[in-house]
Amino acid sequence: MYETSDIRKGLRIEMDDAPFVVVDFQFVKPGKGTAFTRTKIRNMITGAVLDRTFKSGEKLKPADTEDREMQFLYSDGDFHFMDNGNYEQVSLESNAVGDASNYLTENMMIGVSFFQGRTIGLTLPNFVVLEVIETAPGEKGNTVTGASKPAVVSTGYTVNVPLFVNEGDQLRIDTRTGEYVERVKN
Repeated sequence: MYETSDIRKGLRIEMDDAPFVVVDFQFVKPGKGTAFTRTKIRNMITGAVLDRTFKSGEKLKPADTEDREMQFLYSDGDFHFMDNGNYEQVSLESNAVGDASNYLTENMMIGVSFFQGRTIGLTLPNFVVLEVIETAPGEKGNTVTGASKPAVVSTGYTVNVPLFVNEGDQLRIDTRTGEYVERVKN
């Protein structure tokens, strides 16, 4: 069991038979009364964020979550992953994968979170390298204005890129924001 003094960002707790992760917290010691910890917690299944206050000394139940490194195999409407340790395969529906589908490429290693044996989420690497398959022709020398154009990458995701990017270029994309970071040399 955790106590309120154990609360920190990223701590996983279980409340109402659902896993929650602490997004933000603040310890408050008022002039009168007992100290408490004000938290923002996110439901790991639904994504809903709640404000919750815990009194000092209150007990918190650890969430029964497990993170495993898995390899993305393919997508046929559902997304299929394999654990390289025991070759067990897991399928996720597209609504469970969500925006992560914009960055998934075959054989990519990602983190898969489980709660009581069922899959609840994916953890992507912070950056992925994807190839541009469609964009307007590049323009040399026009980098001062900071103008951008849309480009479609190999996963079908559209990202805004600088004018000098051409089809066939490899781009590093931040999976947290979905934005172009840099062009990667082959």
